Amino acid sequence: MSGMLANIIGLMGSALFIGAFAYSNVTASMNFVLFNLLNLFGAILLIISLTVHFNLAAMVMEVVWAIIATLGLVKAWRGRARP
Repeated sequence: MSGMLANIIGLMGSALFIGAFAYSNVTASMNFVLFNLLNLFGAILLIISLTVHFNLAAMVMEVVWAIIATLGLVKAWRGRARP
């Protein structure tokens, strides 16, 4: 993958993070599935970008971020399944 493509993918991931953060601050009723999906896909895109432009601290943060988003997503889906 080229450096330019990695940068574009990373910027898209950053945009998803910013979008999730903005959403969480302006919504009256939080959709936790949407919030965690935005965070998960943002982290995945940044992880892909970091495979080209590696930075250990950023990689660790993104992997942990993806794990937390996945756990939040599971919790949100389980909460929706309850009557």
